[in-house]
Amino acid sequence: MEIPHSIADRMAGRAADRESILSPRATRNADYLRRSGHRLEEPVIRPPFSRDADRIVHSKAYSRYIDKTQVFYLVENDHITHRVLHVQLASRIGRTIGRALGLNDDLIEAIALGHDIGHVPFGHLGEEILDGLCRENGIGRFRHNVQSVRFLDTVEDCDLTVQVLDGILCHNGEVHDRSLRAEGEADWDSFEEKLQRIEDGGDALPCTAEGCVVRVADSISYLGRDLADALEVAVIDGRDLEGFPENCMDLFHIAGRKREDFSEINRRVLDVLIKDIVMTSYDADCVAFSAEASASVAAFKEFNMSHIYENPRLIANREKIRFMFRYLFDHILEDVEAERENSPIYEELIHAPWVSPRYIATATPAELARDFIAGMTDRYFERVFRQSILPERVRSRYRGG
Repeated sequence: MEIPHSIADRMAGRAADRESILSPRATRNADYLRRSGHRLEEPVIRPPFSRDADRIVHSKAYSRYIDKTQVFYLVENDHITHRVLHVQLASRIGRTIGRALGLNDDLIEAIALGHDIGHVPFGHLGEEILDGLCRENGIGRFRHNVQSVRFLDTVEDCDLTVQVLDGILCHNGEVHDRSLRAEGEADWDSFEEKLQRIEDGGDALPCTAEGCVVRVADSISYLGRDLADALEVAVIDGRDLEGFPENCMDLFHIAGRKREDFSEINRRVLDVLIKDIVMTSYDADCVAFSAEASASVAAFKEFNMSHIYENPRLIANREKIRFMFRYLFDHILEDVEAERENSPIYEELIHAPWVSPRYIATATPAELARDFIAGMTDRYFERVFRQSILPERVRSRYRGG
């Protein structure tokens, strides 16, 4: 359907007005770059980075966010954060910061929605285990940010812009930086160099200010939320809160160390840190925390690491999960090498109509096993494992006891 010229012209004028008030360091819609070529797109209703956000949301990989662990795997509680909620929170926080700083919030949204698509079942524990299996099988390290790019750019071939893929690749919620400056050019050579650097175990910063915003929004989105969730499922209690950092108590205005004193911890974290980022970064050449906030974020992350992520109650099933990953990886790899087409990897990946034929033609059996397992939700992983390890019942007509 063609938009009448009279309406299109007015809409284009409004779009130009919006871009005219953006910060000089904001990414302009006209600067987008896709692998398929710098061809003209209809920019008024669906600018290129907004189109990227739509492509991510409609990808098969995005739909699997719904049952992927954020932190608390094997916990039956519908109120705790799953991966799909985390990326929405990161998007909301990033867009709030981006609007205040005069940045391109469509680009922020697309990066935030896609940044964790490469996470595997059972969260960071699953990533650690799959990393070891990939190295053993000679296909290099496993990094969820690289896997996010692989799913969107190679497996499904969504033809996203380099600015979005770069932001997804260069997010790193585990590392704390007080200040972030855009690094590299928004082109494919710079992107490939960063990809290789990260695959080799290094780190890289985004090429856009918007990517830098998502990197800090990622951390802000989980700090208070993970603590609130840990209290919700009783992974930590009042004794743990006695060790909560003093500078965090002061910065977030927490009156005491009882459970009820932390009832609004997530709201306080969002309010204080978003304002701090905006005030510190406004008209600056970087996206940064103040010195006080930066020290508190670093201390908060250390507290969460020791009291939540490495809590014995949370990692009690670590060795069982490690066994499940190893068994399933070896089993799937054997299925591919033996070309057993009744294996679930054939229906769900190799023969799936949404998977790029170019990817299937070039991926090795170990890479296919990696990508199949990395794309699983927690429940599907458990189901395929049970189907693989338990004997199949023989059905007969007589069912007497």
